[in-house]
Amino acid sequence: MASSSLLFLATLFVLCSFGLATQPGLILTVVNNCPFTIYPAIQPNAGQPVLERGGFVLHTLTHRSFPAPTAHWSGRIWARTGCTYSNGHFSCQTGDCGNRIECNGLGGATPVTLAQFSLHHGGHKDLSSYEVSLVDGFNIPMTVTPHEGKGLCPVVGCRANILTTCPEKLQYRSPAGHGPVVGCKSGCAAFGTDELCCRNHYNSPQTCRANTFTQFFKHACPATFTYAHDSPSLMHDCASPRELKVIFCH
Repeated sequence: MASSSLLFLATLFVLCSFGLATQPGLILTVVNNCPFTIYPAIQPNAGQPVLERGGFVLHTLTHRSFPAPTAHWSGRIWARTGCTYSNGHFSCQTGDCGNRIECNGLGGATPVTLAQFSLHHGGHKDLSSYEVSLVDGFNIPMTVTPHEGKGLCPVVGCRANILTTCPEKLQYRSPAGHGPVVGCKSGCAAFGTDELCCRNHYNSPQTCRANTFTQFFKHACPATFTYAHDSPSLMHDCASPRELKVIFCH
């Protein structure tokens, strides 16, 4: 009798251990719903590991899923557009990271629409925070959609194609000057003043304020950050989501 009980307990332990081992963790999925190829890029914050070598190609109407780190990770995802590869030289009209397909931790040239993440924080609450930012301008519509999370887990982002309404002073064209509008610059990038860039004296919640240019972005896409000290309530804490889906174009 004792041996059968021990066998039952051992079997139960193996089954429980197997269940824990196969329990899927948080998945990150990048979706390209645009009618053109993009090159998503991923940059970790300082000291964090690089995911998926920092960048890859994603053809129209395809997606790529990969496991998120199991420990705390923070970083950003964006899309590079208008990319070409010729004579051994790779370059993108927007979001370029030093002429590489795999960014390997490098940041991207602005203007770009950014998704920013802080995964697995808050201890046992296992929170994943996410936001979409137009602080560095806009190059492509983007949303972040969580799946199966608990608590505050809204879909956020910018579905509008701001390229069609971008004020002339903020238009980023390629080729420069006469080419089509491929990006919409921030006021900071366009004019470089401390006030618009929230630098020096203006780098505080009291002095870094909305302006005409940030209000243009906010009107087009209310559920995005548009300047450095924008409302913290736009960063959402979602408990234990199974998947975070970054979708380009809709």
